[in-house]
Amino acid sequence: MAPPEKPMTTLSTKGQVILPKAVRERRRWSPGTRLTVEETADGVLLTAAPPFAPSRPDEVFGSLPWSGAAKSLEEMEAGIAAEARRRRDRDRY
Repeated sequence: MAPPEKPMTTLSTKGQVILPKAVRERRRWSPGTRLTVEETADGVLLTAAPPFAPSRPDEVFGSLPWSGAAKSLEEMEAGIAAEARRRRDRDRY
C-alpha cells in the first residue's frame, strides 16, 4: 500500500506560497495571520506569531494604574474565586 500523497504547492515569481485550505483550517490561520519563518535541517518551519511582543514586568509595570487601598492576598483570592464561580455558572447554561 502506497503512503498517502502529501499536499503540494508552488512558489510564485513573487516568492509567495499558498498553503492548502485543509492546513489553514486545521491551524485556524485566517487571512492576515502573521507567521514566523524558521529554517531547519529538514526545510522551513512556519508557526503562528504571538499576538503580542514578549515583554518583561518592568516594561509594563503601572500600565494599569489602580487608585485605592491595596488589596490583601485574601481579598485577591476571594475575588478570583468569585469570578471563577461567575464564569462557571455562566457557562452551565
